[in-house]
Amino acid sequence: QVQLVESGGDLVQAGGSLRLSCAASGITFGNYAMGWFRQAPGKEREFVASINSLGGATYYTESVKGRFTISRDNGKNTVYLQMNSLKPEDTGVYYCNPAKYSGYVRLLTFPPRGSWGQGTQVTVSS
Repeated sequence: QVQLVESGGDLVQAGGSLRLSCAASGITFGNYAMGWFRQAPGKEREFVASINSLGGATYYTESVKGRFTISRDNGKNTVYLQMNSLKPEDTGVYYCNPAKYSGYVRLLTFPPRGSWGQGTQVTVSS
């Protein structure tokens, strides 16, 4: 069973930075693309960024392009999300998830596996 532990969330001022981490277990991590999602209060969970299994390709939702960077360390079974120039609209609970299928997946339409972790809270004050 997949276990995902997100960390690194905090309360920051607009313009600040945070680095989120997600440690995964229960899967052969290096075989799966990974994605980050977020859920703002009262809204549905939305896609933020994805990275292929080897870390050579990434994709971002338009609102975070140029500000966020997704990366991974397959030796540590961990995926990261570096968030710079944070805005109040980035506030939410951030979740990671492996792709539904191993190997190649289309990062543009990243299919999450489900079985979400507890997430990590990011709050950006204006």
